[in-house]
Amino acid sequence: MLEIVPLPAFQDNYIWTLRSADRKTRQTAVVDPGEARPVQDYLAQEGLSLVAILATHHHPDHVGGIAELVAQNKVPVFGPKGEPIPALTHPVGQGDSAVIPGLDASFSVLDIPGHTRAHVAYYGLGSLFCGDTLFACGCGRVFEGTPAQMLHSLTKLAALPDETKVYCGHEYTLANIRFARAVDPGNAELAAREERAQCLRDDGRPTLPSTLGEERATNPFLRCAEPAVVDSANKYLGARIADPVRVFAAIRDWKNKF
Repeated sequence: MLEIVPLPAFQDNYIWTLRSADRKTRQTAVVDPGEARPVQDYLAQEGLSLVAILATHHHPDHVGGIAELVAQNKVPVFGPKGEPIPALTHPVGQGDSAVIPGLDASFSVLDIPGHTRAHVAYYGLGSLFCGDTLFACGCGRVFEGTPAQMLHSLTKLAALPDETKVYCGHEYTLANIRFARAVDPGNAELAAREERAQCLRDDGRPTLPSTLGEERATNPFLRCAEPAVVDSANKYLGARIADPVRVFAAIRDWKNKF
């Protein structure tokens, strides 16, 4: 069984640290180390050895610390095929597995392009590490892909079990909920989610992980066929649309300007 610890980085990033729940096991892996220092400090503080690095996509705030970490720890670095990631040793894509030495953990790799052209997620042990594709109550910007690709990727993630824990790359939850309430104003579960998230942040705690069940109930980007979300997209565009890809593109554009 794994314990997953968030290491804050930059202004709002999380570096996810995977370690055995058995504290006698002194090995750990990290997901998306945008900078090395938080990882180095945590390893030293806990007396841990780094055994693997997993990267979801090539943006510097997710991979900027890899080169420094592998200079000190010769470990496997998993990351998407076709993206420029420093020190990548294990290029992976859909259908591959990332096996973490020393932790008895294996994750299935899912291709989820849209935010970047070859973004991947890692799924296993009831956990999903999805980088900047799916956020708590939101999704990433479409930088290198298309709205159709991004919606397809989100739909793929939404098909995972309800209890799946969602570990995304940023603490954007409260801002995302505020936008979601503008898109889906009658959704009572959103109001309750905002209250829970605000309490966590007031206590200095992360709002993550969420669950996929919670995302399907409250995340407008997973609800592009819901009448309330379609109606809001129509009002934003001043046009009548129903196609989920066009609805997604409309609310993603709206979110960019929100």
